[in-house]
Amino acid sequence: MSGRGVWQRARARLRRFPAALAACGDQAAAYGRCVAAAAAGPAELRRDACLEEFQALRECFARAVRPCPG
Repeated sequence: MSGRGVWQRARARLRRFPAALAACGDQAAAYGRCVAAAAAGPAELRRDACLEEFQALRECFARAVRPCPG
């Protein structure tokens, strides 16, 4: 098994990232606002504080990078 194929697949995924981020701007902004608000207080940022927003962003990314049927 060649390590070269792994890097080629990783690069291909990274090339699609800007388009996915552009397609999911609203979800990314909502997640960013949630994290910023959760981290701004005196309390420690807790795990899953923004789980709902993260899941929405993750689902959007998954839809954005899915190959078009056809």
